[in-house]
Amino acid sequence: MGYTLAEKIIAAHLVEGEMKPGAEIGLRIDQTLTQDATGTMAYLELEAMGVDRVKTERSVAYIDHNTLQSGFENADDHRYIRTVAKKYGVWFSRPGNGICHQVHLERFGVPGKTLIGSDSHTPTGGGIGMLAMGAGGLDVAVAMGGGAYHITMPKTVKVNLTGALPPYVSAKDVILKVLSILSVKGGVGRVIEYGGAGVATLSVPQRATITNMGAELGATTSIFPSDETTRAFLRAQGREGDYVPLAPDADAVYERVIDIDLGALEPLVAKPHSPDNVDTAANLAGLKVDQVCIGSCTNSSLADMLTVAAMLKGRTVHPEVSLVIAPGSKQVLTMLAENGALADIVAAGARVLECACGPCIGMGQAPQSGGVSLRTFNRNFEGRSGTADASVYLVSPETAVASAVAGVLTDPRTFGAPVEIKMPEHFLVNDNLIDPPAESGNDVEVLRGPNIKPFPEAKPLPEEIDAPVTIKVGDNITTDHIMPATTKQLPYRSNIPYLSNYCFTRCDEEFPERMRHTGGGILVGGVNYGQGSSREHAALVPLYLGAKAVLVKSFARIHKANLVNAGILPLVFEDEADYDRITLGDRLVLRGLRESAGTGGERVEIENVTAGVRFGARLELSQRERAVLLAGGLLNYTRESGKNA
Repeated sequence: MGYTLAEKIIAAHLVEGEMKPGAEIGLRIDQTLTQDATGTMAYLELEAMGVDRVKTERSVAYIDHNTLQSGFENADDHRYIRTVAKKYGVWFSRPGNGICHQVHLERFGVPGKTLIGSDSHTPTGGGIGMLAMGAGGLDVAVAMGGGAYHITMPKTVKVNLTGALPPYVSAKDVILKVLSILSVKGGVGRVIEYGGAGVATLSVPQRATITNMGAELGATTSIFPSDETTRAFLRAQGREGDYVPLAPDADAVYERVIDIDLGALEPLVAKPHSPDNVDTAANLAGLKVDQVCIGSCTNSSLADMLTVAAMLKGRTVHPEVSLVIAPGSKQVLTMLAENGALADIVAAGARVLECACGPCIGMGQAPQSGGVSLRTFNRNFEGRSGTADASVYLVSPETAVASAVAGVLTDPRTFGAPVEIKMPEHFLVNDNLIDPPAESGNDVEVLRGPNIKPFPEAKPLPEEIDAPVTIKVGDNITTDHIMPATTKQLPYRSNIPYLSNYCFTRCDEEFPERMRHTGGGILVGGVNYGQGSSREHAALVPLYLGAKAVLVKSFARIHKANLVNAGILPLVFEDEADYDRITLGDRLVLRGLRESAGTGGERVEIENVTAGVRFGARLELSQRERAVLLAGGLLNYTRESGKNA
């Protein structure tokens, strides 16, 4: 029995465990990336480990999230990341150089390599055949220090592509189709692997759009083969030497095969407030639009921007629509400027933003109250845009432009004759905004601002937890719900005490004060708890407030790992019906915890003292994760074990 493409890369990097679905495995990591919203914490953790120099083949620190400098906080964090990167052997991508995933695809990604990043959209690298995964900052710090990255051995789902995309149908429509089939939790515990004759018709930027939004499936990662299209992309970037052909074995076995005829697709839209709430642009045509945003790590490539410029050429944005465009990298922006496409964009009335994440992460461009915003981004969670009552729809660049011109949501197939763009054989390569690390970090001073506070550290797992339920939430709670990330919070990503004032306030404004009043408590949730961003702040801030355990129907992969890394007990209801037997404020007693964790026991008995009932929960953890919990988190475990975990 042959290997899938993902299994081939896993086998080549396996350092711990067996490749059996459901078993924990440890992987050697070749590359890491961080961005500034998560990077400060990751590098503080790296420093705390006592590592002298990173041990990966390539680690890169990007500045692309917190670029709105309305105070000293973001600039101080950028200075810290710049100096700590120089000292510890990390390449530094300066503000203005571009969005981490777009730049990494252009300049550093290598087929067949492993990559983890402290950003959930790191699977973008799967577009050139990398095994690229999002992770918490502490996991990235451990990998930079030479430690293995641990995941549950995933199953592999094949998406078999046939045909070719019709005019005005794009890669965004492909991944929205997959989301409509699998849902935001359908990829949990799985790698989504694309194959079939249709793959050859998709460019690397199109493939990267698809793998980028694979994060919205809850998947471990998504991946395309590395083929002649990949070689051409790398050659255009001056990196043909990095090319390696990669494909699955002919007799590879998949858990499931999904067939999609690219030629049968039509423009799709994800309606509020979930990426899997998919409808057709034709069905939604006529909806009044207030704002259109084009960019993000999903759709900001040169190909995307040239398409946008060609569609806008000679036209004017509707007077009641605000159109903003953010190219994904300095390379993209410079090439747009040189070939005149940027002039077409500006002449049409678009506002050009810097090469950064911007509105996708809630950093500016919040819609008007009750507004309708069409975005080429990857997430449309409620409130993520910065406006609590806005309705955000996810669309392709083609649908975005057609709608911006018309003033209403428009099927781009009605826009007129299809535009044609010609991609250059060679991209403009100028890495002058990527700083190499110092040859030796001994003489480099790490500079810290007053906003950088120590991160909270957990205590070893107790034998018993006796605490109240301090919040009860429903299904599909995102890390945006747990720890919001807008212009109000993002500058304080290195200040956990300040962020604690906002924890869970989108669900319950009284939560932070309740946690302080009770001295901590137990958090209760539904299905797919913790989906979305990889931000470990969604674990560290509850830890600071005194979270003892999180009891849910099911977890999203990265958030569960972050809870373990933080030393917070993650429990799953044995019977989901017991969720209904818990009320906010109930006192729960969990006994025999160290014994269960230490002996490998899975069942934890919970007594709801207030309601007078008992029920069970499962401790679904590997032996390593149990040891991490017993030690009080990954940082403590790493120190105690004398090696990177």
